[in-house]
Amino acid sequence: MRKDYNLEKRKYVIGGFIFVIVLIYIFRLVDLQILETKYKDSAESNAFLRKAIYPSRGIIYDRDGRLVVYNQPSYDIMLIPKDVQPFDTLDLCRTLGITKEALLERFADMRRKVGYSKYSPQTLMTHLAPEEYGRLQEKLYRFPGFYVQKRILRAYNYDVAGNVLGNIREVSQSDMEKDPYYTRGDYTGDLGVEKSYEKFLRGAKGVEVLMRDAHGKIQGRYEDGALDRPSIPGKDLTLSLDIELQQYAESLMVNKIGAVVAIEPATGEILCLVSSPTYKPSTMVGRQRGKSYAALIKDPYKPLFDRAIQGTYPPGSTFKPSQGLIFLQEGIIDLNTQYPCHHGYINGGLRVGCHAHGSPLPLLPALQTSCNAFFCWGFKNMIDKRSQFGSSAKAFEVWKTHLVELGYGYKLGVDLPNESRGFIPNAKFYNKVYGEDHWSGNTIISVSIGQGEILATPLQIANFCATIANRGYYITPHVVKSIKDTVYTDSTIVKHIPNIDRRHFEAVAEGMRMAVTGGTCRRAALPDIEVCGKTGTAQNPHGKDHSAFMGFAPYHDPKIAVCVYVENGGWGATYGVPIGSLVMEKYLKRTISPDRKPMEESMINSNSIIYSGVKKH
Repeated sequence: MRKDYNLEKRKYVIGGFIFVIVLIYIFRLVDLQILETKYKDSAESNAFLRKAIYPSRGIIYDRDGRLVVYNQPSYDIMLIPKDVQPFDTLDLCRTLGITKEALLERFADMRRKVGYSKYSPQTLMTHLAPEEYGRLQEKLYRFPGFYVQKRILRAYNYDVAGNVLGNIREVSQSDMEKDPYYTRGDYTGDLGVEKSYEKFLRGAKGVEVLMRDAHGKIQGRYEDGALDRPSIPGKDLTLSLDIELQQYAESLMVNKIGAVVAIEPATGEILCLVSSPTYKPSTMVGRQRGKSYAALIKDPYKPLFDRAIQGTYPPGSTFKPSQGLIFLQEGIIDLNTQYPCHHGYINGGLRVGCHAHGSPLPLLPALQTSCNAFFCWGFKNMIDKRSQFGSSAKAFEVWKTHLVELGYGYKLGVDLPNESRGFIPNAKFYNKVYGEDHWSGNTIISVSIGQGEILATPLQIANFCATIANRGYYITPHVVKSIKDTVYTDSTIVKHIPNIDRRHFEAVAEGMRMAVTGGTCRRAALPDIEVCGKTGTAQNPHGKDHSAFMGFAPYHDPKIAVCVYVENGGWGATYGVPIGSLVMEKYLKRTISPDRKPMEESMINSNSIIYSGVKKH
């Protein structure tokens, strides 16, 4: 009999079709029972309520053990939508002190959130005060499906250092995607140490497993708490900040735009870090946070912008000590080398102005008088010294490398978010602008006095000052001194030693001492403390010049290095010097001398923000 091959093939087709259908069913069952959590959540929520136990957040102290940030109780109204039964809406509104419209809007917002599920806990209202919680707790039985979740809010003994401390906020969808620890309604650090040390501060959540009956009512703990897990409190932080010094420096910077940074040279510990205008951290707590944050965002003076570590400015004459160090190290000058100053640098039709002083001058008097011409001549002689370097580009790269080693041009690695790197150009930058081998020292002479393309943060300037104070090294600046019950060794906090001889730092330090005893920093002098300093007046094409100062004290045993930068403040001696000297005196003596009280009052009451050109609407 003849075989029907078509029928023979058909059985394989039918068999394959049946196999595919079986596979689809298997995959669907796996998806429903294992991968898809909705039905699992539904089943579990009928029998159990897994209630998160939030830990107390780590407390924050200053370097002397003063309590700066602590916790106070707060309460959130939670609900599981599928368990909510008809309730007296007006009664709930009266209890919470809100309108019916506001309540309905909260329900609508809750449903619109990404990841909303009627089977999982949802947040209806946050940050109830203890008295509000008390009123609700008495009536909670009237609102089936609702429960209260205990939280914490931050509170402040010193309402300062908002840019350093940061704050906490509710987690976003991206936060939850980045870190599986977080679930909807959790809080995380935002800005400052609250953000950078979040994993230490937050602790670990616990859980309480509660049983439900057929009507959804809580019947008690499942298996007497066998599956419960306690929360683990967050770690306490001790900051390097002197909070009273921070408070004082902020008072000096009222009605000014700029920054104050003070560092303990030997350790790299930041003693104060002021950005002005600033904000009070207490305004970023609880229900008012959203409104306060929106107002800060709209503020034309940008108080959320941390000028101490994010602001990049021309360093002006505070840059000159770095030039002296480089010229000495590369053999361009020695301590006896003199350059002329005819009210400025004049060469090849180029002129860079300078104020009246003796001429010619060697390095130390040039630092004392802040002579522009000296550093212009030194820079030109280095960049154009082809016999030593081969080309201007190669000489410039040597110059740039020294600056990077001194802490300019790259992030220092401070333990705060959003640090800026500043800007130190390289030879490629100028090759692109002027063409290869078509530029010389004169072409870019302004960089020798901290102008032109040079940009630095106040933190970088203060760190450079600390390097001079240490006579040739710096420790990565940081704001956290220790973490409780933790052997905390941050590999980024290291000792940096530039390739410049210690003796050159000694010479520059002496020049900065001369600037205080008989030069541009005379207003920084203290009767019983040897202060070293360097003024800076940074040209500003958009308005009045910026006032800058860096200094350290005492001369032979430095305890503090300071940078002050006041936008539109004019001469360095106008704002930078007096504010810097007051900060040093306050830290070293804990008080201000009676004869310097008028200076203190003048700085507190002065107003340079009016010269900023910013119109506040």
